[in-house]
Amino acid sequence: MKTAESSASLPVRIVVSAFGATGHVFPALALARELRGRGHEVLVESLERWREVVEDLDLEFAPAPEYVAFPFPWPGKPAEPTLAQVVRDFAGLLEEFRADVVVNDFFTLPPILAAETLGIRRATLVPHVYPVGAPGLPRFLIGLHAPRTRAGAAAWRLAGPLLEGRPKRERAELNEVRAELDLPPLDRYYGGVSDQLALVATFPQLEYPREWPAHVHVTGPMFFELPHPPVEGPPGDRPLVLIAGSTAQDQELEFIRIGLETLADEPVRVLAAMNQRGREWSGDVPANAKVVDWLSYAETMPRVAAVLCNGGHGTVVRSLADGAPVLVSPADGDMAENGARASWSGAGLMLPRRMLRPDPLRWAVRRLMGDERIASRASEIAAWSARNDGAARGADLVEELASR
Repeated sequence: MKTAESSASLPVRIVVSAFGATGHVFPALALARELRGRGHEVLVESLERWREVVEDLDLEFAPAPEYVAFPFPWPGKPAEPTLAQVVRDFAGLLEEFRADVVVNDFFTLPPILAAETLGIRRATLVPHVYPVGAPGLPRFLIGLHAPRTRAGAAAWRLAGPLLEGRPKRERAELNEVRAELDLPPLDRYYGGVSDQLALVATFPQLEYPREWPAHVHVTGPMFFELPHPPVEGPPGDRPLVLIAGSTAQDQELEFIRIGLETLADEPVRVLAAMNQRGREWSGDVPANAKVVDWLSYAETMPRVAAVLCNGGHGTVVRSLADGAPVLVSPADGDMAENGARASWSGAGLMLPRRMLRPDPLRWAVRRLMGDERIASRASEIAAWSARNDGAARGADLVEELASR
């Protein structure tokens, strides 16, 4: 693996753009921090609320627009700025910064388009499993396992064209903007993913077997978190179960409420994190449980026997990195996909949202904690994680791109 000392043509100037949600910002900050530590000049573009965090890491900061009217204005919102207008503004930022490489988050289109208009090398950070489809595999976000048989793979090959309506529409909308920017149309889907370098920040054990394009690299997760004092669990020596709420979904905290009710009489200790800073818990707390607004995953997860969550990618991979089997009950977005991948990997289980009730959840937790095969698989992934630093691997690849 390359180190900062072995990089001959450095330093370079790198812009890292991150969609404002925590699950996207944290991997981007992990990569940016690693690149800065190697002596590069790094500018992070994200929502204003992340400015202080970025600057505390000795990184330059540029505010991202809070709103872009693409592909059409949101209800009650103005028709501007359009995507093309934001791209042109971003191109001015790149020229002022004299960027050598731009790394866009999978959700952020302006950076990759602006870099292309200026002929700047471009990479994409995908902060979850790879979303681009492949023949014989289920579509991303459906939340189904890869087929186990040739017949199953053949069925997905036949179904593939029937599921391309949304990708085709999104490609057409993007190509309209590309024409406005004097860029050639794309004939591929997922135009927000660079065709020069894609960094897939997940575990290879969560990726379905496929033929990988040469420019796509599964680096391993890129971990970052905000500092927080250690949090003690309930007293005793019984196994500790973490119920991890979602930062973006389940604002009613239904998952935590049902989890506490389910585990109240089980032979475990329960630590529940709402993951909503400053929020107070108003419900009942069983004698074997404790509820907090926030905690450090890096400090807590090495101590837990199992993790129950809604399936945010960051929570799933942090659990597996510490060898904790994970039970996912998806809320929304890509959570069903993450739950399917954890289940398929053998290191976890998925309980569909419609079955999130005490009896099914209790059965699933008992199976999760009682199956040695699940524990063994989680330990294998943790061992892989200990040998492979996703942010370091991503920085290696960005450096290689810069040297081309």
